[in-house]
This record gives sequence, C-alpha cells and structure tokens, in this order.
Amino acid sequence: MNTVQTLQQLRAAVARARSEGKRIALVPTMGNLHAGHIALINQAVERADFVVASIFVNPLQFGPNEDLDNYPRTLAADQSKLLDAGCHLLFTPDAQTMYPQGMAQHTIVSVPGVSTGLCGGSRPGHFDGVATVVCKLLNMVQPDIAMFGEKDYQQLAVIRKMVADLNMPVQIFGVPIVRDADGLALSSRNGYLNAQQRASAPVLHQCMQAVKAQIKHGRRDYAALFEQLNTDLQVAGFRLDYVELRDALSLQPAAVQSTQLVLLAAAYLGSTRLIDNLIFDL
Repeated sequence: MNTVQTLQQLRAAVARARSEGKRIALVPTMGNLHAGHIALINQAVERADFVVASIFVNPLQFGPNEDLDNYPRTLAADQSKLLDAGCHLLFTPDAQTMYPQGMAQHTIVSVPGVSTGLCGGSRPGHFDGVATVVCKLLNMVQPDIAMFGEKDYQQLAVIRKMVADLNMPVQIFGVPIVRDADGLALSSRNGYLNAQQRASAPVLHQCMQAVKAQIKHGRRDYAALFEQLNTDLQVAGFRLDYVELRDALSLQPAAVQSTQLVLLAAAYLGSTRLIDNLIFDL
C-alpha cells in the first residue's frame, strides 16, 4: 500500500489503476481506525479492484468547542490496519491541500432537507463541512464507488442526496453498523469514555432496542416512548440530545404510510457524544 499526500500523487496513482481497467473504490475517513472502518475497506475490496482510503480530520465540519484539536490522530496504526485489510492507496492530505485559499474563502456545498434537524440541528454547519469535503474527495479520486457507514445515518443520506442532485458518476454504498459484543456502536469517540462510562455506554443501544420492540408490537404513542427512553438514559448517566423516528428512505418524520423506519438518537455520556440508529420494517 502506498501513502500519498498531494493531489498530483493521488491522481497519478489512480490514473495508473484506471489505465489498467481497474474499478476504483473510495473510503473516506478521519483516521483513528477501528473495526467499523475496516468493514468499509472489506466491502470496498469485494466490490472493486483498487481501493483508495483517505484520512483527513476535516476542520470544516467541527463547530466551536468541539473536539478538533483533541481528535485522535494515529497514522502509523491506521496504515497497518489498512495494509492488512487490502487497501491499495492511502491519501493523507493536509488542510493546505484541501483548502488552499483557507476555509473562509472556500466554496461550500450545502444539501437542503436531509441536513435539517437531528445532528444537523445539534451541530449547525456540520453537514455543510461534511458535504464539502466529501464532494472534494469524490472529485479528486473520481471513484466508481464509495463506501460510508450506516452509523452516521444522516450523513449517509446527505451524501446520497448530494451525489444525486449534482449528477456525480459514483455509486454510494452504505455499510451496516459494527458493534462491540455488548451492542455499543463502534466509534472513534468511544476512546474518550472512561471505564465507568464505557460500562454504561451500551444502555443507549439497549433503550433504543426496547423502543423499537414496542413500536413493532403496535405502540404509536411516540412521545411517551421517547420520554421513557430519556428517563432510562438519565438513570444511566446520559444526557439526551435527541431521539426521533424517521422514514428510513426519505429521512422525513415517520408518516402513517412509512413502512421502513429508522430510530435515531444522540446522547452525551460525560462530555462524549454518542450516536446510534436502528433500521426496521413495520
């Protein structure tokens, strides 16, 4: 696996692969890789001949008082994991490469509708930063396919809409959440949890599973269900950010005719913000 830092090096490597008739996959990441990221690489290896991963901690998607400066940067360990998983090329640009005129002067990609509410409501501007950097990476690599995790469900919806709206010639694949044995969705931010918080963290998934079971059994008093979830989370030491039931396809609020649903929640455990979702059919 080669590691490159400049756009020229990236495009030269991708051009060589394409000249050999290879199908190109892109897996964008912010590094500090875990098994969830490696699942994306594994899916890419199955679906393409040449897999490009990127590692870039994107400052444009971090808001004030978020964890940009403290976000874990573990390049050597990440390179080893990517190599073992069969990745062919790693792109590690710096901020100057991605935003040569500075972020304040950079064109911003904003995706209406699906960016509203949920994490978009809690983190204003976050999805503009995500859409902008993903749009840039897709243009830089020009892959045939790109892989994104379903844990960031709203992010996946934003990227799919952006690609469709801008007629970008890339197929977007969502990869199911990878969880620890106790149900906690894998996340780079799990490393911020202390031992006591880590022991409590699976309660978020457990409470969401209980709500899902009630809905599948016919309960429709969502306000009461969500209030009980909030109470249970508070007992476990969480502070709820949001919990919502949405249509899994449109990400609009669930309607009577919605048959495929997604339950989404975000909650703080200490200063660490955890997100999770459950997709299910009625």
